[in-house]
Amino acid sequence: MGRNLDSKCSQCRRVGEKLFLKGERCNTPKCAMVKRNYPPGFHGPTRGRRKISDYGTQLMEKQKAKKYYNMMEKQFRLTFEKASNKSGDAGKNFLRLLEMRLDNVVFRLGMASSRNQARQLVNHGHFALNGTKTDIPSCIVKPGQEISVRASSKKNPYFKQVAENLKKAELPAWLNLQKSEMSAKVLHEPADTDLPSHLNVQMIIEYYSK
Repeated sequence: MGRNLDSKCSQCRRVGEKLFLKGERCNTPKCAMVKRNYPPGFHGPTRGRRKISDYGTQLMEKQKAKKYYNMMEKQFRLTFEKASNKSGDAGKNFLRLLEMRLDNVVFRLGMASSRNQARQLVNHGHFALNGTKTDIPSCIVKPGQEISVRASSKKNPYFKQVAENLKKAELPAWLNLQKSEMSAKVLHEPADTDLPSHLNVQMIIEYYSK
């Protein structure tokens, strides 16, 4: 299945909540979920949100999480299967793996305004993992590893602005950022309280268990 070609705002309106796909714009009155909080399409304003089946609810929750982390179906499902094969709570394992993807970590560090932008920055080779250039957004970081902006990239005007923005960045407890060096260390796996609470991971488990 290919990447969703709907506009980012339409994707949020379709699931009925903000997925923060457009960075800072999502926190302003210009956000489509503020201006047009109804499904996209001609009949959206009058039709409202229809009642859907249990399967439809599970599918929508899976789609919501997939869009939230900016992933395609194959990669999303493979991550779920990897989490299911680990010991412990499959749902929490799944969310931890999603959180510890390199593109998501770059986003959580405040070095990108959206996960889509973080994916592009990683793809373009701006980051190193333990000193080695890494351009694979799906790479799962591990406790003790260091993520840093490469020396050549620090001269880029974009990262000069990022350096200023990092001064006010609020980070999850499992990441430690050295703002002056534009590098961060993964202290440990995300705790339960660090995992996104708005995603109903049980419904995703039920969807893939059919």
